[in-house]
Amino acid sequence: MVRWGMVIDLKRCIGCQSCSMACKTENATPPSIFYRHVMEGEVGKYPSGKRVYLPLQCMHCKEPLCMKVCPTGATTQRPDGVVTVDAEKCMGCKYCVVACPYGSRYFYREIRSYFPDQLTPFEKVGYTKHTVGTVGKCDFCVGRLEKGWKPACVQTCPTNAIYIGDLDDPNSEVSRLIRERNGYQLHPELGSDPSVYYLA
Repeated sequence: MVRWGMVIDLKRCIGCQSCSMACKTENATPPSIFYRHVMEGEVGKYPSGKRVYLPLQCMHCKEPLCMKVCPTGATTQRPDGVVTVDAEKCMGCKYCVVACPYGSRYFYREIRSYFPDQLTPFEKVGYTKHTVGTVGKCDFCVGRLEKGWKPACVQTCPTNAIYIGDLDDPNSEVSRLIRERNGYQLHPELGSDPSVYYLA
């Protein structure tokens, strides 16, 4: 059984936000909800300062803190490691939103259009995926993975900065990159064992 994991090469990331837009399109999320976003910052001093970028999304932790606090069992972990939310079981308590140390969960307070008058045809279809009063997040595009496709963010990245593969296979591309380039997790001290690794 595969255990899905992701590797993000920060040397390749140019902060173009293509992954964010691909994710938004794939999941048809309304305004202000981005399952994937890219933080920007600056390091160094003039004249050698430079921009740095940090893509963030659900980390699909091996020991998900969000799942431990969910009172209804809406948050579950599949055998392949992907953490999902069942909107029919979610009661919107937002415990998981608070428990997630990566800010990767979003509460659907309302579902509104990007335009003032009415929903676009795309929004009318896409918004049926979401339920007001529940929580949503990245699911590694499991529907695409099950078809043998790459997640939308991986497929779209113009610099090939994002990789997906089997963390339990030592010969997979993601395992090799983590091993050879000292891949690291965000906040490993929390004990959640994220399945997303970064390469500096």
